[in-house]
Amino acid sequence: MKIKSFLIVSVIFFGLLALMSCRGKQSATTGWNYDNPKNGGFEYGNFVEQQTGPGLVLIEGGSFSMGRVEQDVLYDWNNIPRRVTVSSFYMDETEVRNVDYREYLYWLKRVYADYPDIYRKALPDTLCWRRTLAYNEPYVENYFRHPAYREYPVVGVSWNQATAYCKWRTDRVNEDILIRYGILYMNPNQTADDHFDTEAYLASQYEGEVKQDLNDLDPNHKTRKVRMEDGIFLPEYRLPTEAEWEYAALALIGNSVNERIYERKLYPWNGHYVRRNPSQSETGKWNANAFRGRGDAMGVAGYLNDNADITAPVNSYWPNDYGLYCMAGNVNEWVMDVYRPMSFEVSEEFRPFRGNVFKTKVLDEEGLIQEKDSLGNIQWRDVTDQEAMDRTNYRKSDNRNFLDGDFASSLQENTSNYNDETKSSAWKTDNMYRVPNAQKDSKARTLISDRARVYKGGSWADRVYWLVPGTRRFLDENRSQADLGFRCAMTRVGSPKGNK
Repeated sequence: MKIKSFLIVSVIFFGLLALMSCRGKQSATTGWNYDNPKNGGFEYGNFVEQQTGPGLVLIEGGSFSMGRVEQDVLYDWNNIPRRVTVSSFYMDETEVRNVDYREYLYWLKRVYADYPDIYRKALPDTLCWRRTLAYNEPYVENYFRHPAYREYPVVGVSWNQATAYCKWRTDRVNEDILIRYGILYMNPNQTADDHFDTEAYLASQYEGEVKQDLNDLDPNHKTRKVRMEDGIFLPEYRLPTEAEWEYAALALIGNSVNERIYERKLYPWNGHYVRRNPSQSETGKWNANAFRGRGDAMGVAGYLNDNADITAPVNSYWPNDYGLYCMAGNVNEWVMDVYRPMSFEVSEEFRPFRGNVFKTKVLDEEGLIQEKDSLGNIQWRDVTDQEAMDRTNYRKSDNRNFLDGDFASSLQENTSNYNDETKSSAWKTDNMYRVPNAQKDSKARTLISDRARVYKGGSWADRVYWLVPGTRRFLDENRSQADLGFRCAMTRVGSPKGNK
């Protein structure tokens, strides 16, 4: 009798467990079950944490003193220290290599076979190696293409080219994710008209080699495309902001205990010496690839101290406490920010960045993407006055020029106090940065414009001063140099600590 009662209780118990498992998670708002097609099929789904993209390292965010940490030998006064907070993000472990960029070019040449200009515009400028009174032609011919340099950082790449590379990398990584999930077929025969694009796919406008779509719990549909809510796609690869780059370079995570930073850093390593090294066998060798002094790029034969006359392989020297290589020396690196000498006076305390230009996608009445360029990329447009009035969260101004003397971007909503004559006069007085073409404009007063982008880190051709993460320089976004490369970053979504 007891055994029979026990069996009955057990059946009831496990039946309730099965019923509960079938019910799944329940809405705390309505009491309805998630992921249930019988009540409409609203999906909660399963998501743990953002996966780490290829080549990336998690940079746990926090607060730090951003800016100059040693004497301002140039007296630019363009980076006075201020305390800011940077959210967690991902950064490439190394600089982008020649082989990485050649993979990108190979894809462009194959996919855009009918548009050879696309490939040509993406080519790095190998002539950046030329000097008036130096024999650098071997680098012009060999540095980018020869396999001896494939693990070396790519140089001669402009800011615009680096940004385009980030976009390409985003699409290729997300395409690979969908292939691994069994959603897309591997398609080596893509062309300009049908290559995979993350934005186009999310807008349900990609019609390439689809293997199978996801099952749709909506009873009115059988299948659906992957959505952002599924957590399958990774955020975009991009250039890091100046604050992110400087924070990652300093890597104060190795110098703190319970929020107390016990040793100040001048470089990405501890101390104020450039030869200090944690390995006893390496003591006395340089921690980074830099120009040691006048006419001294690498030391004396028999004991080449930094073992690099120009650049070095991207995983050379000791990584910092985040595990990032060559955050000082080797090559300078592009960041996202537009350069202004006084940005530190007006920048936000949380995630500071200068360069915002707020736009919106070109959509039709049904919310579908209406316009693409000749390459199939989604078009963006400026927010209209009516949209800015209808939605108070729209920001219409060009914030690259925020509070820097540009009259147009400093106008408030009510401009009735300004007549045409006042605007014209103020524009002539305050528009000190917008020089569309300095060669045509004899009154051009500065090299700083909306095209001036920040780069940081120091290089093989720089003195030690520029190895300090707080130093900063700028260059036109269409220019390139033999000592300037880049690495990619990615936004971290969710918990700042990840899976720790």
